[in-house]
Order: sequence, then C-alpha cells, then structure tokens
Amino acid sequence: MEQDFELEYFLSILPDSVKESLLRLERFDDLYEVVLDLGRPPEARFKDSTYQLSETPVSFFDLEFVISRTGSFDRDNRAGIERTLHRISAIMNRRGRIVGLTCRYGRSIQGVIDTVKDYFSSGKSILLLGKPGVGKTTLLREAARIMSVEMKKRVIVVDTSNEIAGDGDIPHVGIGNARRMQVPTGVEQHTIMIQAVENHMPEVIIIDEIGTEEEAAACRTIAERGVQLVGTAHGNSLPNLLINPTLSDLLGGVNSVILSDEEAFRRGTQKTVLERTSPPTFQILIEIRDRGSFAIYKDISKTVDKYLREHKLFPETRVRDTDGNIIKTEEQLQENEKKTEPLEEFFKIQGEPYEKIEDSAVVSIYPFGVSRDYLERAAKSLHVRVNISRRLSESDIVLTTHSYENKKPQTILEAKSLEIPIYTIPQNSLSQIKRFLRNIKDSHPEESVDQSTLEEAVETVLRENQSIKLPPAPSRVRKYQHKFAERFGLPSSSIGEEPDRSVVIHPPQFKED
Repeated sequence: MEQDFELEYFLSILPDSVKESLLRLERFDDLYEVVLDLGRPPEARFKDSTYQLSETPVSFFDLEFVISRTGSFDRDNRAGIERTLHRISAIMNRRGRIVGLTCRYGRSIQGVIDTVKDYFSSGKSILLLGKPGVGKTTLLREAARIMSVEMKKRVIVVDTSNEIAGDGDIPHVGIGNARRMQVPTGVEQHTIMIQAVENHMPEVIIIDEIGTEEEAAACRTIAERGVQLVGTAHGNSLPNLLINPTLSDLLGGVNSVILSDEEAFRRGTQKTVLERTSPPTFQILIEIRDRGSFAIYKDISKTVDKYLREHKLFPETRVRDTDGNIIKTEEQLQENEKKTEPLEEFFKIQGEPYEKIEDSAVVSIYPFGVSRDYLERAAKSLHVRVNISRRLSESDIVLTTHSYENKKPQTILEAKSLEIPIYTIPQNSLSQIKRFLRNIKDSHPEESVDQSTLEEAVETVLRENQSIKLPPAPSRVRKYQHKFAERFGLPSSSIGEEPDRSVVIHPPQFKED
C-alpha cells in the first residue's frame, strides 16, 4: 500500500503524455528516474536501459507543470514531494531559469541490508564505500530502520538533502523509529552532526556522503565520544579512499616516515615508508561493488597497515544468489580453491586455520645491506624466480656483502641460529647481484616440499604416537618441515651430516635426552 501511495504521488507530478507512456510500460520495479530536458523527448531510465517516452519534445509548459507540483528548490537545486522519497533535481540556464529536470523515483527497499546485517549489530562504526548510484543511500535508510526498530537503539539520521528520509517535516516511514535532523545547507552538515551528539544523546548517528575535511573531523569527534557511526563516502575501493587527502583521515590517515639505516635493512624497505598516522574513525569498511555484492574489511587498522606494507588485501565477499542464499567467500581462495584433506579436518577440530605449504621452486631471498631495487631488476632481466622476503624467518637464504657479514650484526647471527644459508657478494652492485643470481639459477636444484609424504608422516605420528624420520633434504626444505610439524604441536629435530641431513618428527610427549 505504501508503494502504491508513493507511485501515485510520483505520477501526479508528471505531464499526462509522460504519465500515460510510463503506465503502458509497467516497469516501476526497476524504474530509476524520468528525465525532462527542454527541446528533447522525455526519457525513462531503468537499471539496465533507457526508454524514450514520447516523440514530442519537452516544452517550458511541461517543466512548469512539474515545478508547480513539487516543493521549493533549495540551494543545491533539489526539491521533493512531502513524505515521499522522490527527488526532483533542476538544471538551470545562465539566467536562472529551469531548462531540465531529473525526476528520481525513490523507494524504500526492505531486506537490502540482510547480507551484511550482522556487522551493523556489532556496535562498531561502519563506512560504506561505492560509486554513485550503487545503492548506498538505500542501504543507509534500511540500516536506520533495522537499528531503531529491531535493535532498539537510539538512532539519529543527519539528512543533508532529504534523500534518506524524504521531503517535508515528517520523516518517511522507511527509517523506522530513527529521528531525522535536516541540514539547511550542505556546508553545515558537520555542525548538525556535532549538535546531534551534544543535544540528543544518540547511540547511532547515520550520515550520507561524507565529503569535506570538516565532516571527516566531525566524524572523528563523534567516534571518540563512543557513538556508533554509519556513513557513506564516494569511492571505488579502500586504496582509492586512502589517497584522497580530504577523506584519508577516516581510515587513520597516511604519513611519510624516515627510518634509520638499520631499521630499513631489517624491514627490507627503503628508508622512506608510509605509515598509518592514527587510529581510524571507522572500524569496518564495506565496499558496495554492485547492488547486493559486498567486499568487507573487518579490521580497518590491520587492513591499512598491510596495504602500506605492500601486502595484498583479502576482504570477505558476500553476495546473494538467485535463491536468496548469502554466499560468503574469502577472495584469496578464489584463484585456487582448497580441497578438503585429512589435515584440514584436524585443524577444524582444533579451531585453527590450515595453510598448506605450497610446492614451489621459488627461492626466497632476504637482502641485508643489498639493494632490493637492484635485486628485483637483476631477477627480472635474468628471468630468475625469486621472492624478496621482508622477514628473515620466512626466507630461504640471506644475501649480504662481505663488509656487512664481517661486522657480525644481529641479523647475521640470527640467520645462523635459524640455519639459514648466508651468501655474500663483494659489493652492493647490479653486476655482482646478477653474477650471484646466475650461479643459483645454474646450481640451485628444483627443491620442493613433498607435501604428501610430509602429511602422511604427521598423520602417522599423531595416529601411532611414534617418531618418523623423513628422507634427507636440503636446508630450506628442512625448515619447512620443522614449521609444518610445529603447527601440529609436534617437536622435531635434525640428524645426520650434509648432504644426508634429515628431519625427525616426534610425538607430542617426546623429550630429547
């Protein structure tokens, strides 16, 4: 009944010829807007197409007909129909006369939040990110209803252009029991946001289109007072928002930091790096990639830190299928889907994630006192498969210069204690690094972890409670074998001399004599 009422109001403001054409189409479920431009045929825009409603061009009389049946236009050239979500936006000529109208068909859609509803009940501040027209405001409106009616929270909607709760003094029923504070002009939005907190004691504040430094600062002030924020911002992705100088503070901001020589070598980075400036205003970021399709970053602090350290981002993705079921996936699993194996079941019982050691011939090099840029260029020119490691514990070999090794710094001593081979070159130059890579390309065997043998050995130790000796293996393979056993809580040791040195995996109760 509510939809019939709003459809009737929308049709009542349109010229008769336009209204009759729309009624013949009977496509109101996916109608987006009606466009009336002076001297051009009227158009109806749907989600996936545009339809010409008449051969007769729009006249000034048609425009005046619509204007007379809507509310007054404010400073941003928008008007509405009282107690509905319809919005009429005007295009003016240089003399201030209206020569075009965009009549947006507004609707309140229940259920659009169900795919990500659990995050809104978490009490954490949520930022919705997406390009214009993807459904951010519709999601906000439904969030206001759910949080005020079902979750019984005190919700205030800061409604800048009356898009969330409609035109007029009485807010639209689509926001449930939430209260609405209208904003006289867009530049005053940050002031109304602060007033909402200081005067009305909300538990949740909902804001649409955060776009200025003042609004970003107001969001931080509100978050620091313990109020849950739900807001939107224009952007395609989290990295896109981070490089926006106006809005990056919502994610904690980015600052350039100069590291000491030792710290730069330890991290394996350049001396100048980017780091997060402060705690983020929002704790959760939801990218709206398409209507009903979401990518979710559950912890913005960790996500931003990973991104600034050049790590890949793996958000959780959610989408609703044709049967209404919510499909959840982790994006890192989409390239290579994991197969269920016995050890995975073991970790499910333990409540821990299972990460399989991949069979790979890529050599992981930790450069110490050696230019990462030279190493990358040399590997690329020689077509050598290497991974430049940022952590010593994750590397197969350490590459350094004679002068750095002779000083015996802590990094070199730690590498020796971890049994990581250390290779030295006379000096840090591109030619010396190329010579080193040619040598490992010619001499480094295609070592790989025999995953099936390793898994069978661990299963045997767990099942039969006895030690198992693995076949002889090079140092980097033994290191993986030790790590793999450790993840199951199994002690391990190395026996024998090179090149016949082997790893022995022991049962949990094993004690070395």
